[in-house]
Amino acid sequence: MQNWSQVSRKNTGLSPYVWVVFYILPFYFVFRSSSTHAIVIGIAMIIVYFVCYVLSFVSKGWLVYFWTSVQIAISCAMSLTFGYVYFSLFLAFFIGNLKNRVVFFTLYTIHIVSTFATVYYGFVIQNPVFFQQLPFVFLSLIAVILLPISTYNRNKEGRLQGQLEDANKRISELVKLEERQRIARDLHDTLGQKLSLIGLKSELAGKLIHTNAKQAAIEIHDIHQTARTALKEVREMVMQMRGTKLEDELYRVKQILMAAQIEFTLTGDPRLASTSLLGENVISMCIKEAVTNVVKHSRATSCSIAIEPDAHEVVVTVRDNGIGVVDSIGCSRGNGIRGMKERLEFVNGTLDLVSDQGTTVVIKVPNSYKRSDKEESR
Repeated sequence: MQNWSQVSRKNTGLSPYVWVVFYILPFYFVFRSSSTHAIVIGIAMIIVYFVCYVLSFVSKGWLVYFWTSVQIAISCAMSLTFGYVYFSLFLAFFIGNLKNRVVFFTLYTIHIVSTFATVYYGFVIQNPVFFQQLPFVFLSLIAVILLPISTYNRNKEGRLQGQLEDANKRISELVKLEERQRIARDLHDTLGQKLSLIGLKSELAGKLIHTNAKQAAIEIHDIHQTARTALKEVREMVMQMRGTKLEDELYRVKQILMAAQIEFTLTGDPRLASTSLLGENVISMCIKEAVTNVVKHSRATSCSIAIEPDAHEVVVTVRDNGIGVVDSIGCSRGNGIRGMKERLEFVNGTLDLVSDQGTTVVIKVPNSYKRSDKEESR
């Protein structure tokens, strides 16, 4: 059995101690009766209702619906005997949290019909307690109609939102997996055949070098040409993934911040000699997104970018003096931050977000390999 305090707060949105305060009110109606017998019956019904209410929260399966039905019966009895109609509000909150559509509408209909029938009968027999609290009775009837529907729709929307977030995460994982598989296929198609050809020709050249030096030279020349072709194709493939260089992106960032009248400061060398082309591209896209958030949401007057590369990773810090990410319009929950994290996950990078006297975005990307000076010049 679950903790009642946790379950009650989860299902009704209110602390169970607030409900306990509401349980004082029916005793007032009960003790107004002059009959000791009626008082004893009233107290017994309140206790039974309280027990059923707790059991309906902590139970599972058909027991939930059984305890709810008992509560409906006690609510009607309390209304007819003592004029206390407010147990119906407890039921309205609880029924709205039922997940099963059929059960919800069944109990909702039964609750509405029984409550309206009880109130109608109370007015027919001219129960003075009903007339004394006439405005509150009508408000209770309205709540009995609206509260379950409102609560049910809110919970349903929350569940759908959770399912949507799970689906988006799954799609993101599938996209990354597909991208990895695409890169693997491209590398296999680009290098597999040519490396096999280089291996065969190298083996042949090794055999011919002592018996037919001229033919061996031809084979070695073919190996050289095949290797150059493979290198060219790999470069073309990398260039397709390369995207924007960090230096070029920082130039555009400077122009954007100047147009927005935001002071820009750059610290560190944007030429990342130890970071892969793909990693540099991801860093550039993340900086672009971070600066876009600064311009759109931060209300900042200054923005600084610090680049700190080392032997293992490169750390890029984007800091502004604006209102902070918590107060900015949807920035912390927007697709921009989520997209940055997804891009960084693809290259095993991380993103940290700090909101303290402005916003600080810390981007970390590990170094994949050391690019040679020849590759840099090309």
